[in-house]
Amino acid sequence: MRKFFLYIVTIVCLIFIIPFLLTAKFKEIETITYEEMEQPEFDKEPYNYGEYKQIKVVNSVDNITTEMNLDEYLLGVVSAEMPADYEIEALKAQAVVARTYTLYTITHNNDKHGEGVICTSSSCCQAWISKEERMEKWEEDERNNNWKKIEEAVYSTKGEVIEYEGQVIDAFFHANSGGKTEIPVNVWGGTNYPYLQTVETAGEEGYSQYSSEVELSKKEFEGLMKEKYKDFEIDWNEKNAISISEYTDGGRVKLIKIGNKNLSGVEVRSIFSLKSANFICKLEGDNIKFSVIGYGHGVGLSQTGADSMAKNGSNYKDIILHFYANVQIVSI
Repeated sequence: MRKFFLYIVTIVCLIFIIPFLLTAKFKEIETITYEEMEQPEFDKEPYNYGEYKQIKVVNSVDNITTEMNLDEYLLGVVSAEMPADYEIEALKAQAVVARTYTLYTITHNNDKHGEGVICTSSSCCQAWISKEERMEKWEEDERNNNWKKIEEAVYSTKGEVIEYEGQVIDAFFHANSGGKTEIPVNVWGGTNYPYLQTVETAGEEGYSQYSSEVELSKKEFEGLMKEKYKDFEIDWNEKNAISISEYTDGGRVKLIKIGNKNLSGVEVRSIFSLKSANFICKLEGDNIKFSVIGYGHGVGLSQTGADSMAKNGSNYKDIILHFYANVQIVSI
C-alpha cells in the first residue's frame, strides 16, 4: 500500500513540476529585438575621406544642391535603398556597396550633375531620403530601433570600399535577382566588368519581390508596342506570334520575337513595365500574361539575396565577396 502511495505522489509531482520546468526553459530563450540586444560599439566621428569627406548632393525633387558629409549622406541612402528590418549584416553590406558606388560615381561622372557630384534619384544614381522623412514613414514604435540599425551599418563600416585590382568598382545592386544575377553586357551592352559575374543565391523566393504578373488585353499590348514602333504588326492567329529565341546565362530573356519585331528582353521589360527581364509570356484568351521572376536589372548585389545570406549566418564581407568576384574590401 505504501509503495502504491509513493507511486501516486511521484506521478502527481511529475504532472506539475515538468510543465513548470519546461515553461521556465522556454522563457529563457524568448526572441529579443535588435533594440534589446547588447548594442555594439561604433564611432560616429567623421572619417577622413580626404577630398571626398564632403560631397555635393543634388536633390532630384527640388534640384537643390546640398553639401554633406559622405557617411551622413550614406545614412540617407541605406535607409532609402534597403528595408530596415533586414538583417544587420545585409545592411552593412549595403552600406559598403553604397559607399563604393558613390565614390565610383564621383570619380567617373563628376560633370553629370553640374554643381553636384551625385543625385538622389534611384533611376540615375542612388535613392536618398532625409532622416526626418524616413522617420515619418516608419511606424512610431520602430523609429529609434530602425535608425540605430542604419547608423550601425554605416558607421561600423566607415572608410570601407570594394576594389578590384586597386580600383574602386562600379558596385551595382538591385532588389531581387530571382536566384541568379546577370552580367552587365546583357543589360546595358558595352563591355563586361570582370568582377560582375553570374552567381546563384538561395532563399530569394521567400520575398515579395521574387514574383509578379502583368496582364494586358491584346488592344493594350498592341498600343504599348505601337508607342515604341509605329510600324508594329502582329497576327494573333500565328502560332509563334510571340516567341522567346534566346536566354542569358542568368536566365533572363535575351531575345524575343513579337509580331514583326525582334527585341531584347530588357526592351520588353521597359515597354511593358515589368519588374525584370526574367519572364514568360503567355496568350490566355484575349489577354497576354507576363509572369515575372525577380525585381531589377539583376546586376551585382541582390538585396534580398544579401538578407537571405545574413539570415543563414553570413557576415557583410561574405555577402560582398559572394556577389562581386575577385574583389578586396579595403579601408581608404
